[in-house]
Amino acid sequence: MAPFPYLAWVAASTVLVPFASRSETAKLARADVPRSRAREKLGFATGQRDATQPLVWFHAASVGESLSVLALITRIGAALPDTQFLITSGTATSADLIARRMPPRCQHQFAPLDAPGPLRRFLKHWCPDAAIFVESELWPQMLRRTHASGARMALVNARLSTDSVKRWQQMPATARYMLDVFDLILTQNDAMAETIVSLGAPPARVARGINLKSMADPLPVDHAALAEAQTALRNRPVWIASSTHQGEEQSVLKAHQRLLRRWPDLCLILAPRHPARGQEVADLITEAGMSHSRRSAGDAPAGQVFLADTLGELGTWYALSDIVFLGGSLRPIGGHNPFEVAHSGATVLSGTHVTNFAETFSGMEELGAARFVSDAADLAEKVEALFSDTQGREMACAAALEFAQQQTDKLDEIAARLITTLELSA
Repeated sequence: MAPFPYLAWVAASTVLVPFASRSETAKLARADVPRSRAREKLGFATGQRDATQPLVWFHAASVGESLSVLALITRIGAALPDTQFLITSGTATSADLIARRMPPRCQHQFAPLDAPGPLRRFLKHWCPDAAIFVESELWPQMLRRTHASGARMALVNARLSTDSVKRWQQMPATARYMLDVFDLILTQNDAMAETIVSLGAPPARVARGINLKSMADPLPVDHAALAEAQTALRNRPVWIASSTHQGEEQSVLKAHQRLLRRWPDLCLILAPRHPARGQEVADLITEAGMSHSRRSAGDAPAGQVFLADTLGELGTWYALSDIVFLGGSLRPIGGHNPFEVAHSGATVLSGTHVTNFAETFSGMEELGAARFVSDAADLAEKVEALFSDTQGREMACAAALEFAQQQTDKLDEIAARLITTLELSA
């Protein structure tokens, strides 16, 4: 018998689905998503299912979660050449970035709303043989209805916030009911494995995995844009600050002002996490008294700061420098993925707030591939030290590449475990 909170949610979602649909459709329309694709939220598929091949469905919510599984899909696809893949996510941004990096035999759809009608239509059309959910995507009906369809199920990169854990602890029967659907749960660390078992997951099905966000494939490089940027820079020294958040750009710009005293032709490539903040960041650069050019205006790198306020081009900018500061870390945001930087062969500088990637940064720091900074002055000092010590910088970059290569075998192990547990076959 399903627990009362689950039954109450089924009833409520049936009533609320028209309102949720209107809200989601409007949100996607503002992002220029065609109405036909927005209807995927109601379970109306725009893609085709080849009934002659098995299908593995991956569901992720956000940009980071979606991109984190692309490398895993690629690995599983290499082992299962006759299998097709579906990845669902909730946002227009994630759909756009997935489209640019889509693995072979894979297609994207917007995830159906967690309500009876949308899920019935979605599952009837796609009939997944296996379903792999990412991080904390524990929508009750999506899980139970997928389980009822007969699909084998896994939760990878499992991570629950403190607030989520507290909510599930207040509904122990419902927590067990949700977690029991999974044939395998791979957590980001040992502590999370213990937490999920304490919530009622069968211990034999729970194991520590890896942080998939630290396993991403190398970012794509636009070689034409790279050549244009290299020509524009004319061998100027370059450092990069990427994925910065509000309140961090000021520290980065202060560090750059100090560095300019020693290297007047130094260029900073500044890539805010959210390109929509481009004008705000441009104003900060002007207020700091520095000249800049702006990618969203079609500019090539010029001036003291190049504002890279576009999506999907970080791989190109990382190819221009071997010193990268990663934002989201000078403030308690949790940090961003250093593995993408390591893949590019650059060394990483980061603030100390890296709870989202604690294990990854620990391994990189141990190898000498990453260094922590505390504030603007410390950031300037660390960048200056790297520019001044060519041999030390080359060793740090080599350590970053070594770290990236070490992770590849771990990802292959996870792919093999999923294939076995979910009873997929070549």
